Amino acid sequence: MLGAATADIQNNRIAAATGLAAQLGATVVLKGSGTVIATPDEVPVINPSGNARLATAGTGDVLAGMTGAALAAGRSAFAAACEAVWRHGDLADRWPAEIPLTAGALASGHVPAGAP
Repeated sequence: MLGAATADIQNNRIAAATGLAAQLGATVVLKGSGTVIATPDEVPVINPSGNARLATAGTGDVLAGMTGAALAAGRSAFAAACEAVWRHGDLADRWPAEIPLTAGALASGHVPAGAP
């Protein structure tokens, strides 16, 4: 979407997200270590939650669903994205290491018993 090499985007993730948000006039979520949430005319947010277990098939779809649910609850696009990204990452951070984190399990929104 940006017409740039992955390395260029990774070298300045904030600029990539804010540039795309400005270009599209929309809220943008750039997943990765320190997911960036950007929207026009707002200071971008770098989310501290989450880990590499979220780099598996379907977890981005779960994040999109969480964002859609927050939008349906009446939150602004930026607030919905910030809330969903944090919750998505928090679930992964609290997920027990011995239990596989699948998109289906993540979508349940509940960390299995015995987790912190």
